[in-house]
Amino acid sequence: MPLHLLDHTIWFPPVSDALDDGLLAVGGDLSVERLLLAYHNGIFPWFNEDEPPMWWSPDPRFVLFPDELKVSKSMKQVLRRGEFEFRVNTAFEQVITNCRNVYREGQGGTWIGDDVVASYIEMHKAGHAFSAEAWQHGVLVGGLYGLWMGNAFFGESMFAHKSNASKFAFINWVGLLQKRGVQLIDCQVYTEHLESLGARMIDRESFTALVGRLTNQPRG
Repeated sequence: MPLHLLDHTIWFPPVSDALDDGLLAVGGDLSVERLLLAYHNGIFPWFNEDEPPMWWSPDPRFVLFPDELKVSKSMKQVLRRGEFEFRVNTAFEQVITNCRNVYREGQGGTWIGDDVVASYIEMHKAGHAFSAEAWQHGVLVGGLYGLWMGNAFFGESMFAHKSNASKFAFINWVGLLQKRGVQLIDCQVYTEHLESLGARMIDRESFTALVGRLTNQPRG
């Protein structure tokens, strides 16, 4: 299947056209309109700063169903001790900047370039992108950001400067989302960290059908 090249027109090919690694299309921009269309169709951008936008729809897809969240005994103790404070959307730009700058083993750089930062800040201002944050003694020490559309949340990245801080933010965020009616959290690609919290693989067809339905529902 040939790789699709996008221009200024806002559209995406069917996800069934994706290559074996999940790459579907290259090009286009990161406008709010294009990003919303992408996520509604189970597509997300992922590319290095010196590359054009690359759009992905891997099969299978790594997701978390909120009622399958796993909280270890050690994390339950962290939650009980109250060593972190949970906040939402009080420092979105700080969160995405920390996600950009945090060191990740095996990666020479980051995919969160200037264009990505600017675009997701616009998504945040438009009410689509959210940050979930862990604070300690008035300092931001962990968190994550992503898009909340209807009854689905699309996680983008997380960071931690203190042990368990990102898990603390994630666990609290999943609980809040579940109370608001969210039925699916997209984790995109496999990580051991999220698997330990209950995330698992589902096939792309099931994922896109679910996302298409949930993103058309009003946000709870």
